[in-house]
This record gives sequence, structure tokens and C-alpha cells, in this order.
Amino acid sequence: MQSMSDYYSAVQLRTDRWSTIREKLGELERSPTSRRATGLRTEVSKLFEALETIERYWAFPGIAAFVHMRRQFENGNVSDVAFTVRRVTRALVSGAYRRRHIPLDRDSNDSDDHEDEALLSPDARALSKPYFEVMIVDDVNEHQERWLKANMTAMRRSEDAFTYEAVVVPSLQDALIGVLFNHNVQAIVVRPGLKYESTVSLPILKRYLNPAGGVDEMDEIRPEDYGVELCRLLAKVRPELDAYLVTDRSVEDIAGMDLGVCRRVFYNQEDFLELHLNILRGVQARFKTPFFTALKEYSKQPTGVFHAMPISRGKSISRSHWIQDMGAFYGPNIFLAETSATSGGLDSLLEPVGPIKEAQELAARAFGSKQTFFATNGTSTCNKVVVQALVKPGDIVLIDRDCHKSHHYGMVLSGAQVRYLDSYPLNEYSMYGAVPLSEIKHQLLKYKAAGTLDKVRMLLLTNCTFDGIVYNVERVMEECLAIKPDLIFLWDEAWFAFARFGPTYRQRTGMAVANNLREKFRSPAHQKAYDAQQIKLDGADDETLLKTRLIPPPNARVRVYTTQSTHKTLTSLRQGSMIHVNDQDFKGEVEASFHEAYMTHTSTSPNYQIIASLDVGRRQVELEGFEFVQRQVEAAMSMRRAISTHPLLQKYFKVLTAGDMIPEKHRESGVTSYYDPDQGWTDTWDCWENDEFVLDATRVTLAVGGTGWDGDTFKTKILMDKYGIQINKTSRNTVLFMTNIGTTRSSVAYLIEVLVEIAKSLDERLDDASKMERLSFERRVKNLVQDLPPLPDFSRFHDAFCAGSTDGEGDIRSAFFLSYEEDNCDYLELNGSLIDEMKTGREVVSASFIIPYPPGFPILVPGQVISQEILDFMRALDVNEIHGYRAELGLRVFTKEALERHAAKHTAAVVKGA
Repeated sequence: MQSMSDYYSAVQLRTDRWSTIREKLGELERSPTSRRATGLRTEVSKLFEALETIERYWAFPGIAAFVHMRRQFENGNVSDVAFTVRRVTRALVSGAYRRRHIPLDRDSNDSDDHEDEALLSPDARALSKPYFEVMIVDDVNEHQERWLKANMTAMRRSEDAFTYEAVVVPSLQDALIGVLFNHNVQAIVVRPGLKYESTVSLPILKRYLNPAGGVDEMDEIRPEDYGVELCRLLAKVRPELDAYLVTDRSVEDIAGMDLGVCRRVFYNQEDFLELHLNILRGVQARFKTPFFTALKEYSKQPTGVFHAMPISRGKSISRSHWIQDMGAFYGPNIFLAETSATSGGLDSLLEPVGPIKEAQELAARAFGSKQTFFATNGTSTCNKVVVQALVKPGDIVLIDRDCHKSHHYGMVLSGAQVRYLDSYPLNEYSMYGAVPLSEIKHQLLKYKAAGTLDKVRMLLLTNCTFDGIVYNVERVMEECLAIKPDLIFLWDEAWFAFARFGPTYRQRTGMAVANNLREKFRSPAHQKAYDAQQIKLDGADDETLLKTRLIPPPNARVRVYTTQSTHKTLTSLRQGSMIHVNDQDFKGEVEASFHEAYMTHTSTSPNYQIIASLDVGRRQVELEGFEFVQRQVEAAMSMRRAISTHPLLQKYFKVLTAGDMIPEKHRESGVTSYYDPDQGWTDTWDCWENDEFVLDATRVTLAVGGTGWDGDTFKTKILMDKYGIQINKTSRNTVLFMTNIGTTRSSVAYLIEVLVEIAKSLDERLDDASKMERLSFERRVKNLVQDLPPLPDFSRFHDAFCAGSTDGEGDIRSAFFLSYEEDNCDYLELNGSLIDEMKTGREVVSASFIIPYPPGFPILVPGQVISQEILDFMRALDVNEIHGYRAELGLRVFTKEALERHAAKHTAAVVKGA
């Protein structure tokens, strides 16, 4: 039996404990008198003891059934217990208990053969009623618990859209543990008899209390307020859930209280039918998919198509003699739902008034925004929409130099004055981290000192980065707003849409922080803290301000936008994305320009299947996002542990830890790794709450330089071509494995098997290698592990594109369009004429974006001076793709004459404007 410290989560522990107890009982049943029998009985007894604490939080099989099993075992009924445990384990693994009643006694007519739910067709599974569990919080005895459950069960009706079972816990702490442990819970009934403290002492369960924050500081809360406080805490840890408060207090006492996720208050009554109907209505509100439902209904209608799209209703396919295979592959429904109509129950994405509008409003609720907008052509378009809506020519934008190329092109479209920010480099792994807060504050303070802070419009950062570096979003926003109280934030969360549905991750998302700051800024405590700091910092110099955690003024404006590639990390068809808005000035200042920008970049023929998938994806995350994200993290943690502890894999591979990817000064918690072979799993809550940067554990970066293959070769020639494993991101000596909500423990196991096979093959090759072959291998490894070119910072914009600049921000738009005139440009060879020109002292300026893959971001932008460091880095690159660079011609640069003409023209314009 594995140690408790081997498990990252109690869910994994529960699953494995049931599987282990099934195996032990099976062995004991087969050989009851063997030498191992006594030891097996002892092991099974310990497993039952370990499971009893856990099972109290689950409705299936239920604590009563579990206790009965344990008593049967203690009475020597091994065969009956083994039968029951097999039933329970199969039902838990297959999910059969969600779709039908599972009889646990041997005398039932239900055969084990019917329990394999995997044999059910998708249509059959879709017809079954969705199952969930309701947690009742009340300190009751065994008889009262049976009475409560019986009354809830008696309310079931055949016409109910869903079915549920109840589980009863006695305390506020147990309820918090329960909703973070049991992913089946969709509703909580809080009754007046609950107590505060849990009797559970299991550390792996007590850890679930951390996300609630301050749960141990309840001395000032009266017992009669425990129910209200629980509703408030539930809003913090599982905001998607519904709570129902049963109280004997007066309306006057409850009115005005923060009731968190409470949907309804029941006053001193046992109206189980009304409670039952409200529970179903609450789940239905999340289950509802307005546009997907409208599209399904439209597909059933008989229509005559005298419009665009011959493929609509599948007519152009069904009548074809040559493309029948397309219809056979996709099936009929996708074509029945394919249309360009916006009537007939459908809607327009550009001017939604019906089901699309409602679907976007439901998405806003799910993701915590004030407004949400769907996009059917990816987050690249979302980024351009937001930038164009908010930034006008001449506005200064502070932007992460390593961000996605769509942001750089957004700067071109908007005419922004761009001030690039440098991330900390990870030279050893040929990748960048993220932009330190001190760098951001430093730039803002420089603009403030120059008297041009009013021109700074936006801070644009990627969260999380491709490699999994996550900002302390709240701290960044607070300290920036302390310097510029109306600063707009655009967080590119293309890879972070899932984070909303994990309590640990949620606190570092743009929308969650925006809502927190709105509430915080209104509080008297914040006003007091701000006033005190202003007195303390009176006359402080910039060095002091950089070292101080600044507090923003209470009248600071919360203006936050996030863009999310829903299709990358949640359920959606490719290119399905969302824009989330939480801007206090959106209605008055931005709405009209946003609408125009949205119109500019959104197709008039959006794909309805993508919109429907966004609608359904939202339903999924509101009902099971917590479960899926939890399993995603578990899969990633299992992968990390398996690779980092395998003796053979350690010879050639290394899983990069937080200590490898985040410098110590940015990890205030001191946490270096999420797993240690001697100590087990690290509780990551403290670092996620306090550190400047944290590492998203679901993105596993594997250093492969020890294999002698560079990242790109390992990705394509080894993983993909030989084993069919798909990955995306590589660096010179690393590959990135991204888990998602579809990742299973089986897929993780397959990856480990593949890596072991690769390591074994390397061992065999080196065993048989000649001396020269070994030397060649060692040179390749050294080249990938030690001889790495330093990563260059952004150099600067040429003076010709900095007219009117106060701190080196550049007019990337004019540089971009200056290159449209062929006479303004020339080509210089990377290993020839470019070197010669730079040796003469000439400032050579790029005329285009240069984007090597990897790393996948521009190392040169139009108007940027080519530094010696950038030249050295480009010459050392050994990647196959460099967008913007033509090997047969060289690097496209501006001529001296073009730069001189442009500088003179823009200097004159600035003088005239002044």
C-alpha cells in the first residue's frame, strides 16, 4: 500500500484505496488459509480504516453501506464483502452509479455484466439523467440523518431533469472539505444545527481548508452566524455552486448580510418539496445552453434554403457522386445545423439579441466578468479587438516583449507608442520567464517623473506564459494602480481559461482579481491602510517606492480585460475564444469603440458550430469544471513525480521545477519543487497566495539536452514520428507537455512508458558505441546543455521612430508601413554583409518582424536596432523556422536614406504639433 505522502490529492487516494482493497479481498477470497491470509486481513482492516474518514463526504456508496461492509469483513464474511467491493469499485471507475441504482448485495438480480458503462453508446449516455450530489450541513445523529435523506429522496418525480443523492456532514469545516473533495456536489443545504469544527485529522483532507482563507480565525463569528459565514466562504472556493440557507432567524437579522452563493433562504420550515424544486432549478440554470439548444431545434425544422451555403442541410453532399465520404465521416447533424441564417430562433454574433446574447451573459457569470464576447477566429483576433478598442494613436502601451505576435500586430493597427518590457531570461533552457514587477513600476515611475504618465494607457502581459509562469495578478494591479490609478490591464490568458475553476488557480486570474479589488477598494479598512501609507511615504524617492508594496487609492478605477483561448484548455472547437471585460468605465468610455473594433475583426459569417461549442463548454465548466481541472492537475503532478523519481529517466531527462524556472528573489515562499522524494508533496497554497511568480504545474517542461537531441528534433522525429505523441512548444533543449481537462492517467502512463523506452534505447546505443561515437554524443549534449547563446533583451527603437518619446517608446506603426515601399529597404546577409555593416558603426534597423520557432516571439520588430547580442543569438539559432527571415536574401533592413527621411519628416511634425 502506497504511503499517504505519495498522493497529491485525496481523490487519487480514494480511487487507489478502493482498487487496492478489491485486490486484497480477491486474493483473500481465493486463498483464505494461505500463509498470507493473516497479513491480508490486517492490510484490509487498515484500508477500511483509512477509507472510512474519506467516505463520509460521498453519497455513493454512502457511509452506512461502507460501515456495513466493514462489519461484514470483521465478522468473517469475506466472500460477500469481496462481491460488494467489486461492485462499488466498478461503479466508481465506470461512473455507473451516476446513471442507475447499484444494488450492493449478492442476492440482487443485477448482473456484473451490466455494469460496464463503457459499452453504452454516446446516445444512450446522453439520454440518462445527469446525476449530482447535495451536501446537507447539519450536526445530526444517525437517525436524523436517515430522516433527512429519506425526505429528500421522497421528493423525486419522474419528470425531474436530474437525479441526486444527499450526503450529510456536521460542520462548517466539513462542508468546505466536502465541496473541495467531492466534485459531485452541485448544491449545499445549510441548516441551523451546524457546528464549526471538523473532527477530521487526516492532513490530505485538512489541506482543503487552505483556499477558504481565514477559516481558522472564526473567534468573532457567533455560532448562529456559522451558516451565513459558510455561504460566504463557499463563494470564495466554489462560486459556481448553489447554497440554500435554512434558518430560524428573522428576516431583519439576515437582510443586508453577505450571503455569498446563497440562492434562497428558507425560514424555519421543513418544506422539502420547495427545497427540491429550487435545487433542480439552480442546476438547470447552469445546465442551460441557449444557443446550442436553439441550433439543435433549428436543425430539426424543415427548411428551404434560398440563401448562401449549398452545404446547408447537407444538400450539396447528399446529391454528390464524388464527396459522399465527407458526409459519411461527419454524419448528418453537423450539416443540418450549418446555416447562414440569423432568424428562425438563431441569432447574430455581431448584434446579438437572442440566444447568443444570453449565452454570452451566462459565460460572463461563469467566468466572473461583467461582459463576455465570443470570438470564432481565435484569441489572436480577440487581442486585436481589445487593443483597437482601447488604444488610440500616440497612447503609450507597456507590453511584454515576449507576448504573442498578435499583440505586436495590434500595436501596429492601433498606432500605439510601444514601450517593451523585458522578462527575466532562463539562458540555461533558452526561454524567457516573465516581467518582474520592479521593472513595470520602474517604467511607470520614470513616466511620472517626466510628466508623461497621462499618456500611458495600458499594461499588457501574458498570464500564464506559454511555459507556465503565472503572475501575482493582484499585486501587479494594486501596485501599478498606486502609481497610475486609471491604468488599463489586458491579461492575455490564452492558456489559462481553465484557471477560473480551480480555487488555487482562480486567485491569479484577471476577472477574479478585478472583482476582489472592486470590493476591497470600497472597504473602510482599505481607506485606512491607504491613508497610513501616504503619510509614511510622503517625500519618498523612487528607490523607496520600488521596495515598498504600494497601496492604490480607493478611487482607483478597476479596468481589466482578459482574452482566453477557450479551445486551448476547455471544451470548444478550434478557434473558439472569449473576451472577458471587467471595466468600471466600459459603459461610458469604451462600449462604442469596442463595438466598432469587434465589428472590424469579427466575420459576418461566423461558424455556428464554434459558437455552440463555446456555449456547451461554458455549461461543462459550471457543472464539472472543478472536477476536470482537479483531475488535470493530478495528472500533471503524477507525471512530474513519475519522471523525477525514475532512476533511468533521471540519466537523460529532467523535469524543470519552480526553482529552475523562477529566480529565488521572486519566490518569497522558498518553495523550489512541488514534489520531493523524501518529503512528498508540497502544499502549494502559500506560494500561490504570496509569491511574485508561481509555476503552473499542469505545464510540464522536460529538459531533453541529455539525450543529444534538440527540442525540435525530439518533438518531431522521436515523439511524433515514432510514438504518435503530440506536443507544441519546444526550446533549444526542452519540450513542453501540457496537460488539459482531457488528459487521463492512462495517457500519462503511456508517456512514461515511451520515455523509458527512449532512455533504454539510448543506454543500448551508448553501450555499443565506439569511442568516436561516444565523443560525438558528448559534444552534442555539451552543445545543448552548456554552450547556449545568451538570450538578448529588447535593444531599442531607432531614433527615427521615437519622435516625441520620453523613455524610448517607439512608433511601430510607422516603421511597419515604411517598409511597404521597396526602395526603403535592403537585405543584409546574416553571416556576411550584416556583420560588415555593424562593424562600421552603422545602426542597422529591422524592417520586419523576425520570429524564430522556437521560441515563437519576435526577437526583432519593425524599427528596432539590431544589437550585437541579437545578432549573436540569431547566428547561434539552429531552428528550422524563422518567420520574416529569407535565407536566400538575408535580413530585411531599412536603408540609411529611408531612416533619415523618416526622421526629418516626423521631427518636423512634432515641432509643428508643439
